[in-house]
Formats: sequence, structure tokens, C-alpha cells
Amino acid sequence: MTQKACHKAQMMRHAFAAAALLAAAPLAAQSTTQDDISARYDRALAAGYKALFLCSAIANAERNGTTRTPESVAAWELTGIQSPLDAVVHDLPYTIDRDSDGEIRQVVVEWAGDMPPRIAVHDSRRGCSQLPIGGAPHPIRTKRPRINVEHGDPVVPVGALSASVEQAFGETHGNGTRTTAVLVQRGGTVLGERYAPGFGPAVPQRTWSVAKSIAATLVGAAVLEGHAEVGRSAGLGSAPNDRRRTITIDHLLRMASGRYSDTAGNRTDPLYYGGSSVAETALHWPLIHAPGSVFRYANNDTLAAIEAVEPSFETQSPAEFFARLGMHDTVAETDWRGDYILSSQVWSTARDLARLGQLYLDDGVLPSGERVLPEGWVEYVASPAGPQPDGPFGYGAGFWLLNDTPGVPADAFAAMGNRGQHIVIVPSLELVIVRRGEDPAGQRFDIAGFTRDVIASLDE
Repeated sequence: MTQKACHKAQMMRHAFAAAALLAAAPLAAQSTTQDDISARYDRALAAGYKALFLCSAIANAERNGTTRTPESVAAWELTGIQSPLDAVVHDLPYTIDRDSDGEIRQVVVEWAGDMPPRIAVHDSRRGCSQLPIGGAPHPIRTKRPRINVEHGDPVVPVGALSASVEQAFGETHGNGTRTTAVLVQRGGTVLGERYAPGFGPAVPQRTWSVAKSIAATLVGAAVLEGHAEVGRSAGLGSAPNDRRRTITIDHLLRMASGRYSDTAGNRTDPLYYGGSSVAETALHWPLIHAPGSVFRYANNDTLAAIEAVEPSFETQSPAEFFARLGMHDTVAETDWRGDYILSSQVWSTARDLARLGQLYLDDGVLPSGERVLPEGWVEYVASPAGPQPDGPFGYGAGFWLLNDTPGVPADAFAAMGNRGQHIVIVPSLELVIVRRGEDPAGQRFDIAGFTRDVIASLDE
């Protein structure tokens, strides 16, 4: 029996046990209002959110040879988050447990007196993962060998570029936005970078949906190695007569699977903060449109695309691919079953994200001359071949398109994520712009305006 099959059998046993307990519970214990249930669920999510962000922010920074404090995480990652979690998260008590080497072992957050705490566990090879409520950590942890990466001081921008970068840290490009890092790179050379206090070249942040572009890149690597074809079925559906079998990896990368998602933007809170798994959360949704006919931005589509190519990770894991690109400060985290949450849960630095952007400027070829993405992959991800979203930006395959943005070259495309994560790639100018932030919910950084300002400053 495979590891996943064992997990599935174990989950079924737990479900039968839970059903038996519920059947045996007195009716009084089962009766409560929907508002009570929702409030309790939100509290559980807030505790999971806190455990995971404290674990990931601090442990991944220490993995890179730098530091974050719980107070810093509370002020940045845990402030301005989605409602109603924002009203709950700060008051939940937590404990950070470390092993004999001083490395974070787990973060524990209490949330209900009659329930086990929420726990995020740390493995330095794979970052932090969130356990299901009541779940126990795996007894085996692995440690990443220390890699001595020289980060060096930030490159100070000069001239007109300095003024453009300065504006990114104010409110010129969005009231209430909070920039943590900006990096501008042209022709493979960093022209300037700046960081908020407490951040720096070695401090990673969660990429949020920039991870979707990283996922598309990993799919490209799998295609190059012959492990996947974007035009083939992604393997969804439970039987040959299930029309979900016609959903291809291309449909998934283009957010055009035709599957139902329960919220606009498909928030996947049970996976991101609730301790469920990718298999439980992302793969079962029914079909409501013909595949390839409707754009619906969905975390589940990216998760399903990665599930389709995950066997390729046995020969080249995300960590090994990042190492080939020199992205040594980047970690792709997983659920508690070991499946990658590559729709959001990647931690990376501004410099590493610039390296990813440079890979696309170089047509998927490393400085050594080694090709790591297929020929034509850049054109593929930056082409609006599928149904398009309403709004200012188009969509390719895992990347947003700035092809109709005034003042920006038509070949520009970008990775974009929640709370203001951006990598803008402009092939015609050999330009990469990275902006990181912790923007409060409801506040949006004007990346198009900032891109225009940067481009204009380079011409002065």
C-alpha cells in the first residue's frame, strides 16, 4: 500500500470514529447556533493562521541566517489580515518550542479550552506545515545542511530611480499600503533595492499567489524533463465517464478548469489555516462549465496542476530546482501529508524572486547555458490564449499580463500575490521589478503606476 493510500485509510478510520462519537453524544451537546459554530471555526482558523505565520516567518528567516521576532511578525504578518480573523488572532496565547540545537520544532497556539491547540511543525528542508486539529507531529524531522550564502548589503538606488523607490514606501501608490522591499534589476544587474526596518536581503516573506507563477515554472521544468504535457489530462475525476478527465494542465494553469469554487478568488481557508490537506481541499470540486470556456481565478486549479506533476518531484524537488537557480533562500512548504501548497505557501526573498524574473528574461536558460525551461515557455506563460478575466490585467498561464496597461510595454507580465507581492518582468527592457509588502486587507498597491514610474526614472 502506498503512503497516500495509507493516509486515506487512516483518514477513513478517523471519520468513522468521529461519526460514532457524534452519534453517541447527547442531543444537548449537539445543539448550537450557526453563529456559534462560525465564531468557533473562525477562532480555530485564526489560531492556525498565527501558528503557521509565527513558525514560517521566524524559522525560515533563521534558516537564511537572519532573525525575525514574534513582535515583528505580529506587527507585519498578523496585522491587517482578513476579517474576522483580525479581531481574534492577537489575543490567542502561543508557545514557540525549540530543539536542543535551538531550531524551532513547533509553534503551539491555544484557541479553545475543550480542544487541542493548533500546531505548526517545522522541518528546515521543507519549512513549516500546519497539523489538523488534534494531529501529532511526525516523529522524523530532517535538517537542511547549512549553506553559507553571502547576502551583502543592499544596493542603494541613485538618481531618479532613488526617488521612485522612495515613493513605494509612502502612499503615492496606495493609501495605507505597507511596503517591505523593493528591488529593481536591469540586464541582470541590481540597480537598487530598499527594505523596511527589520527586513533585508535575507529575510523571506510568504509569496502568497506569486507562488502560482512559481508553480507554473515548476510545471515547465517537468515538461522539459518529459514528465508532463500541458495539453494532456490533469488526472482529475474519479472514473472514465467523469468529464473532469478532460481538464488539462493547461486549463488549470489558465484558471479555466470550469470547476466550481465556493468563493470569488477561492480562498481555501480550510487548507491555508484550518489544517486540511491538498487532497481533501482542492481536487474534488464539480464541473459547472466546459473546460477552457470560463476564467475563474482559483487556488484549487494551481494545486491540481501541481498534483498532476508531483511525481516529477521525485527526480527534481522544488528545493533542488530553486538551488539550480541560486534561489537558496526560498522554501516551498507543504501540507501535513507532504503535498506542496504551491498556490500560496512559498517563502522567498526579493533577491530570489528577481532571480526567477531573470530566468524568464533569459528564456529559461541559466547563466551557465543550461536550459531549465522548455523553448517557448516564456511565450506560453505570457500569452492570453485562454478566457480572460474582467479587470485591468490579462492572464496567461500562471502569470498576469500587463499587455493593455498604459505606459507599460505590451510584453510585460507579472507574478502577483496577496498583500502586495509582485514580480514585474519586461522583456523588451530587460527589466525585473520586485515589490514586497504586507498591505492591509482592502488596500491595494498600484503596481502598474509604480512600474510606469520606475521605467520613466530609468530614462532620465
